[in-house]
Amino acid sequence: MLPWYETVATRYPPFVVWMLIAACVGAFLYQVSLPPSVLELFLRQYALVPARFFAQWAQPRPGDWLAFLTNMFLHGGWLHLIMNMWTLWIFGPAVEDRLAARRFLFFYIACGLAAGIAHGLANPESVVPALGASGAIAGVIGCYARLFPAARLVVMIPVLFLPLFFEVRALAFATIWLLLQIIPGLLTLGQDVGGGGIAWWAHIGGFAEGWLLAPAARRARIAHRPYFRDEGLYGFMPDGRRSGGRGPWR
Repeated sequence: MLPWYETVATRYPPFVVWMLIAACVGAFLYQVSLPPSVLELFLRQYALVPARFFAQWAQPRPGDWLAFLTNMFLHGGWLHLIMNMWTLWIFGPAVEDRLAARRFLFFYIACGLAAGIAHGLANPESVVPALGASGAIAGVIGCYARLFPAARLVVMIPVLFLPLFFEVRALAFATIWLLLQIIPGLLTLGQDVGGGGIAWWAHIGGFAEGWLLAPAARRARIAHRPYFRDEGLYGFMPDGRRSGGRGPWR
């Protein structure tokens, strides 16, 4: 279920979203430039290896903790990068608009840190490097659903080779998305993750952090300038709800 379009109006350019996408793309281009032996050492250092922090024998050095931050800018392949950046591009601008740029940056990092901790607690003995922005982006999805539960999303569901498009409310999308993380996450608890895979609990932890932080992180309404008449989509309110054709500026 791929988000394709969203209807929340924004008033400010999403500079932090652009910066995060550029940082992730730049980091990935650096990754793919490394020879395999160097890349393995690089990922061991800057991706998140849960056993280094959560295993009974763990004795992390002070510099090791940086991996909780750096892992959220690394990716495991082009598809991994493109899917994450596309999702951030869909949900990020509206959340940044409501939180303000600096607050959104700290919010994004906080969600990424929560995702890393959740993944480590669920897989304390794993020596597989975990990497990717999906945990932090899950927090953005959680915040979006909390702030704009009735906003309309257009999602694409591929059926064989045929893409089908549907309109759903943001809260319904987030609920289905979260269930698709929780069910396999519960099924993988206690299993050997030596072969890698999807960090389900990173997604769950990031989403929970974003949902919980949303009310406190949101900028006061009085700090927003009024909407201009050409901001948003005709027929939708600024929060993405349908307006019955009255215009999004009401």
